[in-house]
This record gives sequence, C-alpha cells and structure tokens, in this order.
Amino acid sequence: MRHSAPSLRFLAVAALAVAVLAASGCSWFRKGNDLYAQSPESRPLEVPPDLNLPDTAGAMKLPGDATQSVSRSSMTPAASPAPDNTGFTVQGDRDAVFDKIGEVLASTEGVTIASKAQILGTYDVDYEGSKFLLRVTKVQAGAYVSAVDPRGLPATGAAPTKLVSALKAALGAG
Repeated sequence: MRHSAPSLRFLAVAALAVAVLAASGCSWFRKGNDLYAQSPESRPLEVPPDLNLPDTAGAMKLPGDATQSVSRSSMTPAASPAPDNTGFTVQGDRDAVFDKIGEVLASTEGVTIASKAQILGTYDVDYEGSKFLLRVTKVQAGAYVSAVDPRGLPATGAAPTKLVSALKAALGAG
C-alpha cells in the first residue's frame, strides 16, 4: 500500500499540472490567427454576402435608340398649369392676389380659414365639409391659384371646384 500512495500522488499532481497549463492559455493548446493579433482598427471588414450592393448596370437604360441625344431645341416646352376646374391664372403680384383671396374667403359664406401662410402662399380652408389648401404661386403670367389636397395633388370634389370657381369669378380671372 505504501508503494501505490506515492504514485497516486504523482498522478494527481501531474493531472493538476496539465489542467493548469491547459486553462492558463499556453500557446501549445491555442490556435493562432494573425488577424486577431492586430488592433481592432486595422482588422479587415467582413461584409455578409447578402449585404452586397445590387446590380445597377441596367438601371439607367434609356428606351429606344441609346445613341440619340436630346437637345434643348428638340424638347417640347413645359406647359403652363393645365386649365382645369381646380385652378386658374390671374394677373397681378402673388402677394396682392394672396391678400385679395383672403378678403374673398372672409366674405364667402361657409368658408372657415384654419390657417394661412403668406410666405408659402397657402390658405388651409374648410368648406362644405372638405378640408383642402388654396395655394397661390407666382407664374410668368401673374399668379396661379389652385386647390390642392394634403398630398399636394389637385383637390377633387364638389367643394374645392365650387370654391375655386367662386374665387375665379370674384377676382375676374378669365
């Protein structure tokens, strides 16, 4: 029994030494990677494959003959605001027209002005249950008055058309 006690101690000490060496991070047990030895700023950036940029080679293809060039003289001139029932052009300065519209709106029965912004040239109105903007913009022929919905598109419906017609008649626009 005495003979087995020292060998048991020796095995326990040897096992403990191997465990300490393995846990201490000895270079014998570690795999080396030079990329991780560098500072974080100098490591290469890894981009996942699904984050690559899409192919945009055909994104700007022109229809028809690609060799044809467009010159200013061959383009059709931009049309002035199309005549419709949601807008009209009146002669005069934009600010003066804006003020006249304010007077007409104040005297028109059923119109509630929620807000107005002279810098933007807009009146936010409520008329016959419809809410829309009356916008006054400067054009070459004077000022263009139009009714637009909250998205900036021409306001459709009976109330905007009726109010624009009334403004057109009151301002004497033809």
